[in-house]
Amino acid sequence: MAAAGRQRLDKWLFFTRVVKSRSLAAKLAVSGRVRINRDKASQASDLVKAGDVLTITLERRILVWKVLDTGTRRGPAPEARTLYEDLSPAPSQAEIPDAQAPLREAGSGRPTKKERRITNRLLGRE
Repeated sequence: MAAAGRQRLDKWLFFTRVVKSRSLAAKLAVSGRVRINRDKASQASDLVKAGDVLTITLERRILVWKVLDTGTRRGPAPEARTLYEDLSPAPSQAEIPDAQAPLREAGSGRPTKKERRITNRLLGRE
């Protein structure tokens, strides 16, 4: 039986909506992509408590969350946000120069593929 104030890692990840299912939470924990206070989580049954700092490596981002409370259910997102404090650094966005998209003369036809790529790159749509 778990100690009071502690909860299984896979349950906590599921309750905080990091993943869609508890089985995916267990796979995430076992894969070594979750750290509890800088130590790799080796099992889904590792226990977390209030005050622990979790580093979660997802596909395209890294989350650094401080555990504030253990959950009792997988509720709505606002309820899930009360279980952690987000300590993740702000995402670094490549600064877009103050250049405007190249203007084309009226009636010059559709832009070429190269021109569309340049426009998309300047507007940050890549």
